[in-house]
Amino acid sequence: MTEQTGTGTETTASPRVAIVTGGSRGIGRASAERLAADGFAVVINFAGNQTEADKTVGAITEAGGRAFAFRADVADETEIAALFDAAESTYGGIDVVVHAAGVMTLAPLVDIDLDALDRMHRTNIRGTFVVDQQAARRLRKGGAILNFSTSVLALALPGYAGYAATKGAVEAMTLIVARELRGRDVTVNAVAPGPTATALFLDGKDDETIARMAAQPPLERLGTPDDIAGVVSFLAGPAGRWVNGQVVRANGGIA
Repeated sequence: MTEQTGTGTETTASPRVAIVTGGSRGIGRASAERLAADGFAVVINFAGNQTEADKTVGAITEAGGRAFAFRADVADETEIAALFDAAESTYGGIDVVVHAAGVMTLAPLVDIDLDALDRMHRTNIRGTFVVDQQAARRLRKGGAILNFSTSVLALALPGYAGYAATKGAVEAMTLIVARELRGRDVTVNAVAPGPTATALFLDGKDDETIARMAAQPPLERLGTPDDIAGVVSFLAGPAGRWVNGQVVRANGGIA
C-alpha cells in the first residue's frame, strides 16, 4: 500500500495514525482534516464515492499531511479487517479510530420503510460493532475509539425514531466497550452532534425547517463540521485522555 504525502509518495511509518470511517465528506472529512493538521497520518475509509475520498486525501496532502483512501463497507467484517491491515502495513500501527460513517432515513414510525430501517441497522449498529471490534483488537496503548451518536436522542424529534434507535444502540455499545477495555489504556467515547450543516442533515428539509432548527440553540446557529471536528481532536489527543466511557453532546446547547 502506498500513501500520498505533501511531498510525494512514501511508505514510511508515522508516530500517530488514525482511521476515519465515512471520511470522504461532512463531519468525517472535517475530522480527518483536523486530525491530519494535528499530526496524524490518516486513513480515509469510504463506501462508494472514490472522487470525494480522493478530494479529502488531496486536501490533506496539499496541506503537508499524510493520507490515503481505502474503500470498505463498515458492516462487512472482511473488508474492515482489510482496512485495518492496510493501515498497519502502511503506517506501522493504529492509534485512533473515528467511526463517522452512518446513514439516516426519516419517517414517522408508522410509515417507515422496513428495508430502510434494516439498512440503518446494518450500517449504524452492525457497522459500529464491526469497526469497534477491529479497533479493540488492534489499537496501540494510548489509543482512542470515537463513535458517533446524535443529540436527537435528547431532542426526541418526530420522524427520527428509526435513526435514533440505531444511535441509542451505539451509545450503549460505547459505554460498555470502554469498560471492557480496562487495562488497555484505550479510551472509548461517543460524539453526539446536534443539527449540523451537512448533507446528512440538510437533505430533504425546506428552508423554513432549517431556519427554525438553527434558531433553537442558545448560540442561534447550526453546527458546522469543523465544530464537531474540534471535539474529535480533543478526545483523540492528550488533553482528552481523562474522558472515557462518555457521550459528548456537541450541539450548541440545544439539548
